[in-house]
Amino acid sequence: MFGREDEKNPSSTSSSQVRDSKSVLGAGTQFVGNIRVQGSLKIDGDFQGEVECRETLEVGKTGAIQGNLSVKQAEIAGKVAGNILASERIELREGSHLEGDIVTRRLVIDEGVFFEGNCRMGEKTPNRSTTATPAASTSTPPGAKPESSFKP
Repeated sequence: MFGREDEKNPSSTSSSQVRDSKSVLGAGTQFVGNIRVQGSLKIDGDFQGEVECRETLEVGKTGAIQGNLSVKQAEIAGKVAGNILASERIELREGSHLEGDIVTRRLVIDEGVFFEGNCRMGEKTPNRSTTATPAASTSTPPGAKPESSFKP
């Protein structure tokens, strides 16, 4: 009766509560599909699909992702096969395995990381509204001559 409005309606959440929330895909769990998270996400199981995470995506040592990631920050300790678009930072921790291209402002790579792919960095913030498909589809293998679409 005399409580605040948000106390009367437990389903109402503030933007700070959403930002501070953390979803978890536990070890031994398998998920196939796409996921969009307003807060942070930790993956310790197997995930196949697209991930969009407004805050931090953490892939634990037992975590494995097959698919493209669009995040604010990524902390990878497990395996990722896919491209990562991070508006702020990517951290590849010791023992992690990444096969894919990355676009980010800042990159931290520990010793003992396996990384195969291309990296594009800079102060310009990547646009998260685009799919995380950096240079892979347009790059030319080393030593190969780029094909020209120009015909005389």
